[in-house]
Amino acid sequence: MYSQTTNSIQVTVEPTYLDDQSSPDEDHYVWAYSVRIENQGPKIVQLKNRYWHITDARGHIQEVRGPGVIGEQPVLKPGESFEYTSGTPLGTPSGIMLGTYEMTTDDGEQFDVDVPAFSLDSPFQQRSLH
Repeated sequence: MYSQTTNSIQVTVEPTYLDDQSSPDEDHYVWAYSVRIENQGPKIVQLKNRYWHITDARGHIQEVRGPGVIGEQPVLKPGESFEYTSGTPLGTPSGIMLGTYEMTTDDGEQFDVDVPAFSLDSPFQQRSLH
């Protein structure tokens, strides 16, 4: 599990390799990632936009931007949390993801919350000892 707190918003991510949706012989590897966003601060916040920076083992970068997460723009009161699961495919057996969530408070303040960098590893990743 990977966790990071920015401006009293804690983001925890747990990636899972999806063997049943992957085809290693075709260089197609799929992961699910479960995210928990917890408002540990005193203000009501809303997640407005997301940004993902995904890098595969060859260094190929994919950027994803859009409104909300999984079609929602959740509002979190102090002490509340929101959880969702999404996924990403890669053409290599490993990679890394990180990102940000654009948040807005109920009084109009806007800020970004960091999503911690998390590793996407499959059982097909070759390991090397240095």
